[in-house]
Parts: sequence; structure tokens; C-alpha cells
Amino acid sequence: MGLLDGKIALVTGAGTGIGRETAILLAREGAMVVLTGRRIAPLQEVVSVIETAGGKAAARALDVASRQAIVEAVAWVKGHFGSIDILVNNAGSASKVLNARFISEAEWNSTVNVNLTAVFNLTQAVLEDMIAKKEGTIITVSSLAVVNPNLLGGAAYGAAKAGVKNFMTFLHNTFRNQGIRATTILPGETDTPIMNDRARPPLDSERAMMLDPLDVARAVLLCASLQQGAMIPELHICPTFMRDTSADIETARWVGAPAGLADKPKS
Repeated sequence: MGLLDGKIALVTGAGTGIGRETAILLAREGAMVVLTGRRIAPLQEVVSVIETAGGKAAARALDVASRQAIVEAVAWVKGHFGSIDILVNNAGSASKVLNARFISEAEWNSTVNVNLTAVFNLTQAVLEDMIAKKEGTIITVSSLAVVNPNLLGGAAYGAAKAGVKNFMTFLHNTFRNQGIRATTILPGETDTPIMNDRARPPLDSERAMMLDPLDVARAVLLCASLQQGAMIPELHICPTFMRDTSADIETARWVGAPAGLADKPKS
């Protein structure tokens, strides 16, 4: 008997990193897991891993920036497997330009759309069925950039991640007596592929100090698998050791700066 037998879970950004490990753990506990992401091939690889271990999973390509695609994906899950019991909002992206001085409105909007608006759209798409069942779990992977916003994640990313924390608290305060559990998980630096897109990609020695995606996935599983009468509104998880990020921050400060800016360091 698994802790999640009979449950249907949807995990966004499930092809790599935290989403991949989360999908595997949820399936191991008996959930039927639908993996979504922009690229189908990594999702299918994870489905194969789950099925080889005796679990149940399916993959569907999904661009979370599209409300219509979200609505269609949730309807597809319901039609094939049943209504969603567990939603894990894990998909996210950071802007290339990190400094509020230089980021364009278009890049700001794109980052907020993926990290905040998509969470709203996904939540709204599953909420009515959860309310009807008087049971449902919505877990959003935010970031410790909410607590300490800086140039590592950037202005848009930090603001969006703070927004989803606020939104999840709204859900908790509004729908808890209708059986809806809304949880925000705030991880610190985690060794996932998104690190490759940093202004200064971390060295292997620096990555070794970060959280492993499995650490965060285990936190997601904990929040999803508690008995219905218990829930965790907010969970912080961070690396034990603090690394020096001053070089990362200084590099990020000047990405997108206009050529010839007076106070920009000379390369």
C-alpha cells in the first residue's frame, strides 16, 4: 500500500530536476502521475523509469505560458484518468537580464507569466473539481529568492516567486475549510539544469554545495502525502553550507547593460 494509492497527480516541469524526482517519488507511493513540460522526449524517459519500477505515469507536452494549453491539458487528464487530486506547480524560468535597470518589459512579463500567471491558470483549472470532492492538494515550488531577493535570480523571478507565495497563502486562507491544501515550498540553490543559464554558471565544486533535486522532491512528497487532516502551508529548505555568491551577483549586475555605460566595469 502506497501513501498515494488512487491519487492522480499533475507535475509541471517534470522532465528534469525537481520535477523529475518529484514525479518518480509520487509514482512510487502509488499515484498515477501525469508529467508535463515543453519537451516530450525527457518526459517520456521519466515515464519509462516510473513504469519500469512498476508505477503508473503518462506524458503530455505543455507550454504553461498558454492558458488555453493548460485548460486543454487538464481536460485531457480528466478524460483519460480522472480529476486531478495533486497539482505540483514546479515549472519555472528566470530572465536572462537580471537587473531591474536593464530588463525589458517583454522579458519581465514573460518571466512573471511562467512563474506566477501559469500557477493561477493551473490552479483555476483544477480547483472546481477539488472543491466538488472536498479534497485536493496544490503544491507550488517557489524560491528562497522570496526571502532574500537579489541578482542571483533577478528582479522579475524574485517578484514572481513572491507572488506565488502570496497566491498560495490566499488559497490556504480561502479554501482550507473546503478541503483544499495549498503549500508553498521555498528551496535555496538547487543543482538543476536552470543553473546552466545563470549569468555566471556555477562551477562543479559550487554545485556540490547546493541542494540535490531529490531533497526538494522529498519535501514535495511529504506535503502531498500527509493525512487529509494535516497540511504544511510553507516549507523552507536550503543548503547546509552557504557559498560565496559575490562573483555571481557582480556578473549578473551588468547583463543587458547598454554599451558604454559610465559605471560599467571595463572588461
